Formats: sequence, structure tokens, C-alpha cells
Amino acid sequence: MATEFIRIHRLMHSAEHTQQLSIAVEDRPRVSDMRRHLLTIVILVVFLIGLAILLYPYVADYINSINQSRAVTTYRENVRNMSERDLNAMREAAQAYNETLRRKRDRYNLSDADYAEYMSLLNVSHDGIIGTLEIPVIGVNLQIYHGTSEGVLQIGLGHFEGTSLPVGGPGTHAVITGHRGLPTSTLLTNLDRVEVGDSFVLNVLGESLWYQVDLTLRVDPDNLRELNIDPNMDYCTIVTCTPYGINTHRLLVRGVRVDGPDAERLAESSIQSEAIRSNNIFLPILIVITPILFVLLIIQSVRFIWKYAIRKKT
Repeated sequence: MATEFIRIHRLMHSAEHTQQLSIAVEDRPRVSDMRRHLLTIVILVVFLIGLAILLYPYVADYINSINQSRAVTTYRENVRNMSERDLNAMREAAQAYNETLRRKRDRYNLSDADYAEYMSLLNVSHDGIIGTLEIPVIGVNLQIYHGTSEGVLQIGLGHFEGTSLPVGGPGTHAVITGHRGLPTSTLLTNLDRVEVGDSFVLNVLGESLWYQVDLTLRVDPDNLRELNIDPNMDYCTIVTCTPYGINTHRLLVRGVRVDGPDAERLAESSIQSEAIRSNNIFLPILIVITPILFVLLIIQSVRFIWKYAIRKKT
């Protein structure tokens, strides 16, 4: 009797052990599937985070370019809405300022009164924008603000205080400054590609002032000699930092006033600018695709967790 009891006990223990093994074997694929899915999710998360970091400068630049285009468009619309009488009055006031500036010995040191007068001129929209600069060969079309504060240079170009206002005429030398190499905006990053003979245009108060590059020069930051006013010339100089990323010197691209281009040259400049802008057409696509990938990843993760929770209950 005792022997039979022991035999039955062993059989029951063996059956229970077999059942446990069966459950373990059934659970093992589930655990393996879970680990595989989790590894896939982790890889996708790391990939998407890396993609987001990689795309950030391009996306930020694209968004800033949209804002800059809106600022340029708004300026032009505001100018079109002004009467010819008001435009002429603003132009004459700027020309009078330039005439007074030419006679000053220390024109870079503005008194409070001088600064207040300066800020009031060419201020069409009362937002600091005094015009726009186009450089067709590198696809630049940016708004120009009063002054060269860091806030201004983060979003557009600045007019260097103490230099002629950009309304043209003999005995003027306007100076436009801007950053290059910002991680969030191109601005004047490609200014070093502009060569002697290329053209750029200032759009101020509805008038287009064309300049042809006659000089490119690298100077020390405190060298203002090349910005002097020639009483017989109409100059405009674009200034940015150089070398790229080091910024120990300044790159000067000076243009001398010329007649506006004929229709053929103007069409060629437009084609160049459009071709440069079209190179960035993939950016809107990436901006749309990246959030979609994040959403799909979240949906897939939720579905996997939900299915695993159901399997665990059963």
C-alpha cells in the first residue's frame, strides 16, 4: 500500500513538473517576442532622435527663411500702400541725412539725438526694416534693419550706423552687415562665393538700386578705412565674418552703383535664385515625414504593449 502511494505521488509530481515545463516552453516565445519587439522599438527611437538632431539646423533654417520671406513681402506691400508724396518725403529726408553725415568727422559715434534721428528715417512699417538686399548669385533676399544689434543680426541684416543710408547717390557709401554660419539661419553664409563682376540690389522705398561688385577684401574687425565715403562714388559694401566658423576677420564685398540690368540679365538672375531655392525642396518633405514616423512609432508601441498585456492575462 505504501509502495503504491509513493508511485502515485511520483506520477503526480512528474505530471506537475511536465505541466510547468510546458508552460515555461509556451512562455519562452512570448518573452523572446517581447524582447525582440522592445529592441526594435529602442532602435527606432534612437534612429528618430538622431534624425531629429540631424535635421534641426535645416528645419530651423527653413522656418527662418519663411519668416524672412514674409518680412520682405510685408515691407514691399507697405511701400506699395504709401503715396508717392510720402515716399519722396522719406527719400529726401534720408538724402539730407547722408549729406550731413558726409561732413561729420567722427560719424561712427552717434549722440542720442543723432541716434533718434537715424532710427526715424526710412522706417516705413515702424518695425525697423529700411529695405531689402538681394544677391541673386547666392539666392539671398533678406530684410535690412536699422543698426547691428545681436537681435537684428539673428533674424536678418543690419545697416551699420554711421554709414550712408541706402538710398544711393554720389558721395554715399552704405554698409550692410550680417552673420554667416548660424546653425539656425543661412543669412550671409555663402557671401564668399560672390565674385568681382557679380551684382546685388538694394530695394528701398520702391526703388531698386543695382550694384556691381568691384572689390572683395579681408580686413581686421577694426579696419574702417575701406568704408570711407568717396565724394564722387556711390558705393555699397556688404560685411560679414570670416574665416567661416573662426570669425577673426571681416569679409568686405563692395559694389559700385550701375544701371539696372536689362530684361535678359534680370531673368537670368531670377533663374539662378530659383535654382538655389529649389535645392532645399526636400526640407518640407522631411519636416512632414519625421513627425509621421514618430506617430507611427507611438502607435506601434501602444499596440504591442496592449497585445502583450492581453497575452499575459490569458
